[in-house]
Amino acid sequence: MDQKDKDIIDLLRKNGRESTTMLARKLKLSRSTVQDRITRLEEKNVITGYTVRFNEDFARRQISAHVMMSQKPKYADQIFAHLKKIPQIRSIYTVSGIYDLIILIKAETTEEIDQTLDNIGRLEGVEKTASSIVLSTKFEN
Repeated sequence: MDQKDKDIIDLLRKNGRESTTMLARKLKLSRSTVQDRITRLEEKNVITGYTVRFNEDFARRQISAHVMMSQKPKYADQIFAHLKKIPQIRSIYTVSGIYDLIILIKAETTEEIDQTLDNIGRLEGVEKTASSIVLSTKFEN
């Protein structure tokens, strides 16, 4: 992957719906060159999909919570399968330390966050959780 590929990826991260023609103009490349590079990046699984970025006002209204969770190891697969089905859960990270997972929850109300936390706590094999509501985001890329 060279600098032009990195530039294409950077532009697509900012706007995944950007047309190939517009990307080509911004990068001073031909449209076919940009399309070929995108196709190659997709074939190499560097780009595996495109996503939605929310409007800043909508995103600001979302309440975020980080949940640290300890689990019994023999239940890890079962717990992970259940967590993936909860729509308010946006990310799950395995971590070192006294907790096993950090879970990112996003919801429109504190009641929805509370209900999600209750659902997590009721899963068999969950030992303990500690949660923190995000008050503000200083930087996100």
